[in-house]
Amino acid sequence: MSAMGVALAAAVGVLLGALGGGGSILMVPLLVYAMGVPTREAVVISLPIVGLTSVTAAVSHWRAGHVQIGAAALFGVLAMIGAFLGGRLALLVGDGVQLPLLAVVMVAAGLSMLVTRAELTSPERDVAPRGATAAAAMGIGALTGLVGVGGGFLFVPALVVLAHVPMRAAVGTSLVLIAMNAVSALAAYWGAVILPWGFVLGFAGIASVGALFGAHAARRVSASVLRRGFGCLLLGVAAFMLIDVLV
Repeated sequence: MSAMGVALAAAVGVLLGALGGGGSILMVPLLVYAMGVPTREAVVISLPIVGLTSVTAAVSHWRAGHVQIGAAALFGVLAMIGAFLGGRLALLVGDGVQLPLLAVVMVAAGLSMLVTRAELTSPERDVAPRGATAAAAMGIGALTGLVGVGGGFLFVPALVVLAHVPMRAAVGTSLVLIAMNAVSALAAYWGAVILPWGFVLGFAGIASVGALFGAHAARRVSASVLRRGFGCLLLGVAAFMLIDVLV
């Protein structure tokens, strides 16, 4: 792997470990624009990398008791169904749709990062309708299948609002969900793209080390500063992508 690949892998891992999700949304544009990988191949390659890195990042949260298995099971099964269907849909629509859609998702993610995250739930919380929970989980999963995003930036608020998971536990649980999503989406693409497993495992290994550093750094840096800085980065990358595909 080139020096650029090592640096990019470490950066993705650090962001994922520091934010509990979100860093994986940069995987596809990094592979496409920095490493010259075609869009569909980049989406598929990103899935095992994101999944393996998320598992590593989730370990420290698990040890701290910040992973809720019940919520992971509830959201995870539904999200995996959505991820598989999203992957199959991507094979039908073609990769020309994936990059513009990813750019739009990145704009939404960037804006959500810039909003000051106060307590998302009120002291008296109503039980969310089952239909809303199912739709949210399957919708986030479908995005994973379509454009290769892990979905952490959506899983965290969905877990807090719909499943009433405390914020700290929602971050750890979202990492488990990202890994589950990645497995299901990869199954949908299986056979359509030949994965370069040497590159995938090398990239994932470096990103996993970066995730451990990111988790450590997150304890020393304000979460608000991390989110806003990352939000600005996402908006900048999204703008570049939209200009590239539209002009």
